[in-house]
Amino acid sequence: MRADLGGLVAVTLVAACGAKTVDLGKEAGNVASAGSGGAAAAGLVSNEAKGGVGSVSSGGSSGSAADHNATPTCGDGNQDPDEACDDGNSRSGDGCSESCAAEPGWVCVIGTCGWICGDHTVATREQCVAGTCSGTTYVPPDPAKAGAEPGPCDIYAEDGGPCVAAHSTVRALYATYEGPLYQVKNGNGVTKDIAPLTPGGFANAAAQDAFCAGSLCTISIIYDQSGWGNHLRKAPPGAAKTTPGNEANATAVSATFNDHLVYGLQIMPGVAYRNNSACGTATGDDAETEYMIVAGDAYNGLCCFDYGNMERDSQNHGEGAAEAVYFGATAIWGKGGGSGPWVMGDLENGLWAGNVSPYNANESLSFKYVTAMLKGDGAGKNHWAIKAGNAQAGTLRTEFEGPRPSMRYYPMKKQGAIGLGSAGDNSNAGRGNFFEGVMTSHYSSDQADAAVQANVVSVYGAD
Repeated sequence: MRADLGGLVAVTLVAACGAKTVDLGKEAGNVASAGSGGAAAAGLVSNEAKGGVGSVSSGGSSGSAADHNATPTCGDGNQDPDEACDDGNSRSGDGCSESCAAEPGWVCVIGTCGWICGDHTVATREQCVAGTCSGTTYVPPDPAKAGAEPGPCDIYAEDGGPCVAAHSTVRALYATYEGPLYQVKNGNGVTKDIAPLTPGGFANAAAQDAFCAGSLCTISIIYDQSGWGNHLRKAPPGAAKTTPGNEANATAVSATFNDHLVYGLQIMPGVAYRNNSACGTATGDDAETEYMIVAGDAYNGLCCFDYGNMERDSQNHGEGAAEAVYFGATAIWGKGGGSGPWVMGDLENGLWAGNVSPYNANESLSFKYVTAMLKGDGAGKNHWAIKAGNAQAGTLRTEFEGPRPSMRYYPMKKQGAIGLGSAGDNSNAGRGNFFEGVMTSHYSSDQADAAVQANVVSVYGAD
């Protein structure tokens, strides 16, 4: 829920985006009049136990260091002179770090932390998240040359919905992309970027092998190829797992496609990646399309092997705050036909195989590699879809298409962070092997989805 803080807080935080309020990411408590003059303009905001804010007023009233004589303490809800913020807790990941410093992707004013223009109902791609995205220049790779085989993101761009995130340890997802795909880190903490062998080609696994020889390597960054800069690093703490995620073993999953040895990303309980300051992603009830390629035999019944749109503070903000594609056999909230695994939508506080559970038309899958796709339609349409298929042959099957599960999911309240390997609240007990995934802020056409699946089969079908 939004809180209009007025006065200095509102003016400072919304200056970059015009007349909008500041979204604190959680219920900000009661906003009451503080009397006449400047105090009434500033207002009084009550503190919260999680992601909350300290008292805010003018004229040096309650909430300032002058009102208490105790030794300054980070996390007591009172912003001391040497603190950039103090939100009443000692947890990082909610805008104000455990040392009372403003975290990347957030702005803190008078102890209050929020996202500029992050009102969760924005109907455009402005994405002014704490000023981070307001200055971001979107520079996508060049279009595919005439006669060249387009990549998945070339196909979606031609369809009117360019990728806003493109992650893969296997290959470039644009025909012309030649930048780094991912970064590995050895036991001494030294890192190396792994690029495709050729523009649009497979990852240079030999470069990884040479660098990691004799050392345990982890995957420290999965680079975003889209031009938005939405790179994934190990997940910060969250509500369900209050410690950071672990990095994946860089050599735990290998495969050969079209005579090219490549490495996947092994998600195990405790391993997760995230970008809570992502730019260009869908927010509120806006449209998006996302898919991932995963191993069909690596899954479990725990929560949650996801890829997609999540909360920006790794907390649970209720139904509709996330929209991520899931693969696995979790049946706690909802299920498809048979015993799983299924492709489902993690819409927060629910994994859905359709709009009811069980939704038997969403069938269990037994492919070696799976294309898992989730699509949320445009604002006000109350329409979404799940598609799945064999990543090595054939076409996509529509597992579900229709209205949201209930009015608790309509309208959606997507926040636009990107997560991999965990749920929106950082629940990361799930298991899976990830090879590639993309996100757009557009509801793609069936023709584009079919073309993307054909491209996927051309890559993963020759193993």
